[in-house]
Amino acid sequence: MSDKELRTKSDKQSIDQFIQQVRNLPKPAAGGSPGRLIFALDATASREATWDQACHLQSELFLATRDLGGLAIQLCYYRGFSEFKATGFVAETGQLLDLMNGVACRGGRTQIARLLAHVLKETRAEPVRAVVFIGDCCEEPVDDLCHSAGELGLLKTPVFMFHEGSDPHARAVFQQVSKLSGGAYAPFDRNSPQVLKDLMAAVAVYASGGAKALQDFSSRSSAEVRRLTRQIR
Repeated sequence: MSDKELRTKSDKQSIDQFIQQVRNLPKPAAGGSPGRLIFALDATASREATWDQACHLQSELFLATRDLGGLAIQLCYYRGFSEFKATGFVAETGQLLDLMNGVACRGGRTQIARLLAHVLKETRAEPVRAVVFIGDCCEEPVDDLCHSAGELGLLKTPVFMFHEGSDPHARAVFQQVSKLSGGAYAPFDRNSPQVLKDLMAAVAVYASGGAKALQDFSSRSSAEVRRLTRQIR
């Protein structure tokens, strides 16, 4: 088997595991206000090459849920020297895209601990149904991150860690954060935007309407989405 075939098989296994973890999440309560989702991004210099891709993919979070009561999404990002930003919650893709288009990547260290502390504050004020994080590395004490992730797990706020690249330390940390929070981990690279698009759509639909809504969504989606969603029963 070639290296490419092995990599494809490994990615498929990771996606299958991710979907199984989404399947086991508790279903959000029906009715009420739109689900609140935090879309968090590493905006340090190493991610500059794929920032435009992330700007495009965020629209999938809204498009996937527009018929389900929708989502209210907050954009969070860190970059530069201790710079961390969190917007208000917005309910239209154009609003979020405008916010993201105003951001440029800057060199700096990761601030995942600061992000998780922010999520804890938000979800204690009003429940956050899911967190999507996209990043490629981690330069922080693992124990601190795991403690915050465990607190989010107790609050039933799952963190879905989407890992760009293949850094082994980041993979280990992201897997622990996702597991302790009750979320899931999935790898991707800049050559597989469709994988990230499908996974983001899965999380968005779950956050908005639960497993049943995800099954309904898959019936009018691409073959790839249907293949993934068949495993969520």
